Amino acid sequence: MNSQASNIEYELDGSIATVRLNRPEKLNAFTFAMIDQIRDAVERAAADEGVVAIIITGTGRAFSAGLDAGDLARSTKGGVPSSARDTAPDELPALFSYLLRVPKPVIAAVNGVTAGGGFVLAMMCDLRFAASDASFTTVFSKRGLIAEHGTAWLLPRIVGTSRALDLLWSSRRFDATEAYRIGFVDRLMPRENLLDETRAYLRELAANVSPNSLAVIKSEVYRHWSLAMEGAFRDADDLMKVALMHPDAAEGVKSFVERRAPRFKRIRGEKP
Repeated sequence: MNSQASNIEYELDGSIATVRLNRPEKLNAFTFAMIDQIRDAVERAAADEGVVAIIITGTGRAFSAGLDAGDLARSTKGGVPSSARDTAPDELPALFSYLLRVPKPVIAAVNGVTAGGGFVLAMMCDLRFAASDASFTTVFSKRGLIAEHGTAWLLPRIVGTSRALDLLWSSRRFDATEAYRIGFVDRLMPRENLLDETRAYLRELAANVSPNSLAVIKSEVYRHWSLAMEGAFRDADDLMKVALMHPDAAEGVKSFVERRAPRFKRIRGEKP
């Protein structure tokens, strides 16, 4: 996907796909075209049976500064272009929300400045690993905007209600150490180790964990947020009965008994 027309790079390293925002001179601020290109790259990884997990990161000193200032200005004047992409009728109207339905782990490797829509992109990933010098800001309230793109629902579930209100109200910049302390970031590491350690985590999953289990567990976690306890318990019980019949269950037991690495079946995801 490396071309003059694209500001997204797609890299394949064994079973791990890396989607890299590559507009460093603009702090990887994304244009409307880039938003579609990010989705194209994620869909490519989701559909590839050889890919177990996906990393999203940025080039240079930023993860992403959010929507490009020019496109943001046009959007305030009613100039938001409609995407040519067909979306599912039940798709959530929130930027990057499709990542929640990708049946593979998606990790944001946050390498630097993360603001606005870039914050949303990191938030919509399943996990966030951050460089120790990364920084974050929601920024919306300082632009006269509201808690956009599901942040009022998702952010409190990650960091808690009062912390989410603080970050959304103040739009203050907070560093990676605070992000880790409040639970927005899951792993903290030196910038030079960020991609290597993120890939090492995912290689461990690829070597030892059923891709089908990863997909079902991810779906369970996000869907069960909107279910009452009884409904969630019953759904998990139904899913367990299906899992026991899946070939990976037999392989998991067999590999344990034989004391060898499991040979689980790779999966190909539908378009998220």
